[in-house]
Amino acid sequence: MIEFYFVSFVVLFMLSCLVLEMGRPEFIIPFTLLLFMITGIVPVKEAIKGFSNEGMLTIGLLFIIAGTIQKSGLVDMLFQRLLEKSFSTKHVLTRILPPISLLSGFINNTPIVIAFTPIIKKWCEENGLSPSKFLIPLSYATILGGTITLIGTSTNLVVHGLLLDKGLEGFTFFELAKVGVPITILGLLYLIFLGPYLLPDRKSNALREVENLRKFTGEVLITKDYPYLHTTIKEAKLRSLKGVFLVSIVRDNQTIAPVSDVTILREGDRLLFSGDITTITELQQTKGLELQSCIGDDFPKKHKLVEAVISHHSPLLHKKINSTNFRSRYDAAVIAVHRQDHRLRTKIGDIIIKPGDILLLVVGQEFNKRIQSNDFYFTSEHSRIVQSIEDVRSGWYAILLLGMMIALVTIGFIPMISAMSIMVMLFIFFKMVSPREIKDFIQWNVLLIISSSFGIGYALTNSGVASFIADVLIKLTAPFGVFAVILSVYLLTNIFTELMTNSAAAVLMFPIVIELASTLKISPTPLAVVVAIAASASFATPIGYQTNLIVYGPGGYRFIDFLKAGLPLNLITMVITTMLIYMFWI
Repeated sequence: MIEFYFVSFVVLFMLSCLVLEMGRPEFIIPFTLLLFMITGIVPVKEAIKGFSNEGMLTIGLLFIIAGTIQKSGLVDMLFQRLLEKSFSTKHVLTRILPPISLLSGFINNTPIVIAFTPIIKKWCEENGLSPSKFLIPLSYATILGGTITLIGTSTNLVVHGLLLDKGLEGFTFFELAKVGVPITILGLLYLIFLGPYLLPDRKSNALREVENLRKFTGEVLITKDYPYLHTTIKEAKLRSLKGVFLVSIVRDNQTIAPVSDVTILREGDRLLFSGDITTITELQQTKGLELQSCIGDDFPKKHKLVEAVISHHSPLLHKKINSTNFRSRYDAAVIAVHRQDHRLRTKIGDIIIKPGDILLLVVGQEFNKRIQSNDFYFTSEHSRIVQSIEDVRSGWYAILLLGMMIALVTIGFIPMISAMSIMVMLFIFFKMVSPREIKDFIQWNVLLIISSSFGIGYALTNSGVASFIADVLIKLTAPFGVFAVILSVYLLTNIFTELMTNSAAAVLMFPIVIELASTLKISPTPLAVVVAIAASASFATPIGYQTNLIVYGPGGYRFIDFLKAGLPLNLITMVITTMLIYMFWI
């Protein structure tokens, strides 16, 4: 009984930490597992079982395969061609959403959204359209398409691996298509014909920030009377000015940006500040500083401005900007931070970075070389360009190999994990991917979260918490039949996935549905399908699914926008899923 209450308390505390963003998920979830292992609730053998699970290993291999296909630029090139002859919102959505959904059935949806978001934004800017009409549909279309096949999303593979661990028959490659295809078709019709009326028509505040910077910049000349000549920026206290930010220094017609704290000030330097115009004009009261202009006509033309969206797995998360060594780390300076479509007005150095934040940066020449794959979801500079014939050829070979392996898996000639392993080995043998690229393509943090979640699932089973929740669900839904049980499992999974990652939600729900199936004396497969679909079908909030958070800032969205567009789609998906599962499997 003590174990029951202890596990219940720890899991609830874990969920609270995740919701309140008290730490990174890849720290909170493994720490929870470690606690259960130390207390003996989960034996070491069960605690590490998730790290060798077939579904988890397959996900790791698929990261490599998707990355190899994506780096060729073929997918991006196809997408840009689809946009070329488009002329209206509905026409664009009709052309791009079906191919995106189909593609996400075979390639992880997160890299698709990361790759296409800057392409759509750039196209919208060139054609005078608002990206807010397209980015939520982009995210939703990839989520829907991921439900079509076994490899469409990591959640499907996780549930498949859990079934195999229980000695049960896993999903066939297209088994989920019985539900995935109908909800994708209906979902796309909804997004194309009703979506434009529910979505806002606005630019993101971050984009408006770039447009307004000219109005809030000032240029100051250093004369021979300046008392801090030949001292550093830090010693001159130019970093601690309230309301303004030192963007760059113009010296001998050369621009120094970003500006380091150790940069030495010289006579004749022209300092470009951005921020409160009143504070900028007050700078001329300082001896040796002469205000040249309150409007920086050369800004931002001579400065390389970049927007960067912080990823779920960035090493910058939950740290103050001034403690990240941002300038030396990336050769870039943060001049504004936007969160939930609002600029944070506190001192930039004191801002604690969170997932989805948009950083407006002034960058140097080394910026693109220094950023790592997990640092940002994308930057406004991101655009995939086919660099060589070899890239194109490698891309086509990768797609051909993927098609062949899918065919072999579908007819049952070879298991999924063997097919994906062979593909990766062939990629390495033919030098289609390098060891360094493999390391970058694999999202290690995601695999750590999924693997650790398996052990937490065992804790729920061993302590009796899973049985208790299953009993409660049965008592509440028994008078209404099996259909009500399916509906309750869908709703509970959907709630879990809003609180944590979709794969972790699926793992925690799995022992509950196993207990339900045992009590009701039905096959666990239909309930496992419910969990797989419901864990992915998160549309109503920007935090429920990773791709929603990726488009949140760049689309200029507010929380209410996801509710307005996502709740109807959530309802459509839930109704169709529960009805089809009841028809096909029960």
